[in-house]
Amino acid sequence: MRISVRPRPAVGLPGLVGTARVDRRTTALLPRLRPGDVAVVDQVDLDRATAQALVDAGVAAVVNAAPMISGRFPNLGPRVLVDAGITVVDRVGAAGLAAVADGRTVRVHEGTVYAGEDPLARGRAVDAATVESELEEARTGLVTQLETFTYNSAELLRREQDLLLHGLGLPRLRTRIAGRPVVVVVRGHDHERELDLVRPFLSEQQPVLVGVGAGADVLRAAGHRPDVVVLDPLADESEMPSAKVLKAARDVVVRSDRGAGRVTVDQLERLGVRPLAFESTATPEDAALLLADAGDAAVIVGVGMHATLDDFLDRQRAGLASTFLTRLKVGPRLVDATAVPSLYSGRVRPWHLLVVMLAGLVAVAAAIAVTPVGQEWAHQLTAWLTDTLQGLLS
Repeated sequence: MRISVRPRPAVGLPGLVGTARVDRRTTALLPRLRPGDVAVVDQVDLDRATAQALVDAGVAAVVNAAPMISGRFPNLGPRVLVDAGITVVDRVGAAGLAAVADGRTVRVHEGTVYAGEDPLARGRAVDAATVESELEEARTGLVTQLETFTYNSAELLRREQDLLLHGLGLPRLRTRIAGRPVVVVVRGHDHERELDLVRPFLSEQQPVLVGVGAGADVLRAAGHRPDVVVLDPLADESEMPSAKVLKAARDVVVRSDRGAGRVTVDQLERLGVRPLAFESTATPEDAALLLADAGDAAVIVGVGMHATLDDFLDRQRAGLASTFLTRLKVGPRLVDATAVPSLYSGRVRPWHLLVVMLAGLVAVAAAIAVTPVGQEWAHQLTAWLTDTLQGLLS
């Protein structure tokens, strides 16, 4: 985890100083952030993926108009920020958000945002103790959230029963998947480390590579060409892969809500890409898993996906039911990338066999050497080597 770069405080004034970057939508703010900036947002229950993106951007502080943890569920974003050493302030309110001008140099100290010595917005300083205390309280309120989740799952299954139960509506890929391993890459928390864990598996098994949104660029940056790219037309610009990656992919699938139109498809066609349409309310990540499962993949390895219960609950509420039902559908095919090193030790190489053969020959020679015949052979071999050596030296 990268620690953010902190600017030096102004002379004589406590706190840290940075340029304020303000936007209610965190996803829209991320592309504008620079190391040392103060990110000013309005997002209730900051999730871990967004928090990690803020850490990766190198922000010095995060000021939130809304509560970092509302208590509805134990979201993991605030913990990521405080663990990275980033100054966190929340609950400055709409007035505080409006008072901080975008691009202005501000100072953050003890829950207050200043312009020089003048206070602009007051909130609450969030530290590790605050995060742990509120996360513990939030866990007690999960019953209500799980009841809502159960209802949403039933509704999604009713709407998507043809897709989830019978595979109807899935596009036909040009990439052959049947019987082959598939690796689905999402740009999520710790995706770089997970991709590094499966590097031997990628080089030796040559799996089908599926990049979800910006996950396609992650694959390309690691030296791999994605075979399939799954896009969401509603995703932020930072989640869209580059045109070069799209053109190199064998299949580009655009997942969209039913009746959403062809805007993204038309844009891709102008780039020379012929995308496949996939209408569904499933998330792009889940759409990629369904495509691999429908193609009869031998195994599906997920990189950057949400694996633990806390990760699962930390997802955006709209995609929670989709993720749950998709994993039920995919079943035993899906393996988390962190488990691959324990399950896959690598392909047997020729030098492995050579070492085993040499070890066997040494064992046989040692067994023969203790017998009378073996001792006689050793005596004859020693005499032959002595005579040969003397002949060469004479």
